[in-house]
Amino acid sequence: QVQLVESGGGLVQAGGSLRLSCAASGGTSRSLAMGWFRQAPGKEREFVTSMSWSGSTTYADSVRDRFTISRDFAENTMSLHMDSLKPEDTAVYYCAAQLGFGVYSRKTDYDYWGQGTQVTVSS
Repeated sequence: QVQLVESGGGLVQAGGSLRLSCAASGGTSRSLAMGWFRQAPGKEREFVTSMSWSGSTTYADSVRDRFTISRDFAENTMSLHMDSLKPEDTAVYYCAAQLGFGVYSRKTDYDYWGQGTQVTVSS
């Protein structure tokens, strides 16, 4: 069983930056694919970015070139650095993990989820 705990959400002005972190326990980082999703009020949970155990990444078009995913395999943590934030980035951000070796972008690919952290971008 993998447990995920996010941190780092908050309120930021448009154009600002924010960094989210996710700490994983109960699983070996080298066998985990991990990713970030977000859910805005009244909307479906959507894919943001993910990274495989080998370091391969994929990003949603809406965040590419603004967001950067990283992982510390030794510490079994994952981060999301968000630049040039926009009001439409406002959402609850979720960390997700899956035992596997690919790069996954569908909600159904992931078995483990964190509790979420709120990101609010003011205009």
